[in-house]
Amino acid sequence: MLQTSSVLSPRNDSRGSSERARLVPRAPESLEVLVVIPTLNEARHIRGVVTHLLADPLAESGLLTIVVADGGSDDGTREMVLELASTFPEVHLLDNPKRLQSAGINRAVRLFGLGKTWLLRCDAHATYPKAFCSSLVATAQGVEADAVVVPLDSQGRGSVAQAIAWLSNSKLGTGGSAHRAGTQSQFVDHGHHALFRLDSFVRAGGYDETLACNEDAELDCRLRLLGSRIFLDAGVRVGYFCRSTFGGLARQYFRYGQGRSRTVRRHPGSLRLRQLAVPLHFIASLLALTLAPLFPALLLYPLAYLSVLVGASLWFAITRRALSGLLVGPAALVMHASWAAGFLWECLTVRERPFDAVSFAKGARE
Repeated sequence: MLQTSSVLSPRNDSRGSSERARLVPRAPESLEVLVVIPTLNEARHIRGVVTHLLADPLAESGLLTIVVADGGSDDGTREMVLELASTFPEVHLLDNPKRLQSAGINRAVRLFGLGKTWLLRCDAHATYPKAFCSSLVATAQGVEADAVVVPLDSQGRGSVAQAIAWLSNSKLGTGGSAHRAGTQSQFVDHGHHALFRLDSFVRAGGYDETLACNEDAELDCRLRLLGSRIFLDAGVRVGYFCRSTFGGLARQYFRYGQGRSRTVRRHPGSLRLRQLAVPLHFIASLLALTLAPLFPALLLYPLAYLSVLVGASLWFAITRRALSGLLVGPAALVMHASWAAGFLWECLTVRERPFDAVSFAKGARE
């Protein structure tokens, strides 16, 4: 994690120069924004994302610094960024040796955060509305928030991806999480990360680089411990491109489950019923299948679950008028089982101690 209240001065980005710590000046009225885009083989999307951000009014006013933190792409992503950087001096390519999004963002803050008031996290695998950065800064200033999060609207290319997107935008896929289907702007505990006040991000320690997933929710827990306020702007929505195969979905949600397992054990108060329900359902289903030879009536439980999935498939196929809707049920089975398996596996294999909130808060104030 980052050292409290400090970032490192900007130097020759990807060439590994010295990184001397300096304090971030407090400038509440400044509009200077550091935009960080973690990447790994995003040649299909990176040019569009960067050029879209360059059209933001803040970029046109010279107030945006865009850093692409790349984890070693070999598909042409780096070359595209260097080409853009040769035309637009506010664009920079930064090596991310640890290859984790959390590490790339932290390193960009250390190297490019000096003098910036805002930090904007953008994902390459997404689409953004017009004036995305300007809108979020205006929201943060208007509601006096330390962080502004946004709803994530899933999109799909191809039959499987489209089914996964429909599922991800529904309560069956997300349990009604506000930042996945929310339509009401409000202060929240967590959301899809977008804008931070940079001094709040640094004071909280930045992202935990030991977490491969769920580092955003874990950081939100630390932000709240320090009294920071997180606001969901439902009017600024981000489009996210879903996985296009069931195998990719399974790997993704297994990692999601692993990350959430560590976060809820570190911050027990962050556990929500919808999250606990998934591994409990997984365990109950396995027990029912195992004991069914002795107690056949137990099969009613997994059969009831499968009937819900069949019903969901038929509902999406009919309401969307697309045969790909029939894949929603199988996608839900993969999503639920993978998330639960990852959650339980991490509980069994990785020890996690509760976070020392008192010492953390005391250290952040000093």
